[in-house]
Amino acid sequence: MSDREVVVLSVGGVRFVTRASTLQQFPESRLARMLNGDNREFKLVNGEFFVDRDGTLFSYIMDFLRTLQVSLPTDFSDYQRLQREAEFYGLYPLADLLSQEHLLKPRLEILEVRFSLQEMQAFFRIFGSCSSTVETLAEQITVFTGQQLGQSWNSPFPSLVPLPLERPSHHDVVFQCGTDYSAGDQFVARYVSIKPDNRKLINGTNVLGLLLDTLLKDGFRLLSTRTVSSEDKVECYSFERMKRRAGLTVTVNQSPGSSGVAQAKRSQAQKGK
Repeated sequence: MSDREVVVLSVGGVRFVTRASTLQQFPESRLARMLNGDNREFKLVNGEFFVDRDGTLFSYIMDFLRTLQVSLPTDFSDYQRLQREAEFYGLYPLADLLSQEHLLKPRLEILEVRFSLQEMQAFFRIFGSCSSTVETLAEQITVFTGQQLGQSWNSPFPSLVPLPLERPSHHDVVFQCGTDYSAGDQFVARYVSIKPDNRKLINGTNVLGLLLDTLLKDGFRLLSTRTVSSEDKVECYSFERMKRRAGLTVTVNQSPGSSGVAQAKRSQAQKGK
């Protein structure tokens, strides 16, 4: 059978259309032997291979064969059943990966935003359990500063200079916005911009609203809002989200006589453990 031929499978009543070459990724698997007529488990009916197995789980099998990656939904929980299906089809590299659930299960991320408003200045501190998430946020947030004479802090500055954010550790970031009077009749103002929004905001309440909206759009869920210190006017916003771990890739050894041999590796480096 040519690798370019189209193959149709009916698995538990669910129809799949793919190339023969996709099913032959692992030559010793049942799916590859099916194409050669070497497996009686699959019956050819009206040009379609009929398989009496779970069609929903087979969609993950097909995704694995097409990409050689294990990528499951955040709410996926049927690891043992999918492992059993992988073993049935003779896809043992996939079965081995599924047996290591800790590599595939999503992890819970906690993120906390502390906000303090003092006169004309607002102070922010973001702490996250995952350092890579905090690093991404730090790349999105830019603080601009400038000086001006006079009393009107709403007036635009002729030029604004970006400031580096404070990073006390890999897990938190600190910044502020608003105005602060210096010597004489000058004052320093700090504007905040949060990508992908292009606005430069100086009002702390507006910056807080944009920051919270950014987190919600990124998949975080607001858990609670509490006042940490009523005297210092410090408010704390707690968030959580389930984040899928980086996918696992299976590299197939294509050397002669090594059909079906595979090695699993991470498709990207994990950060923030």
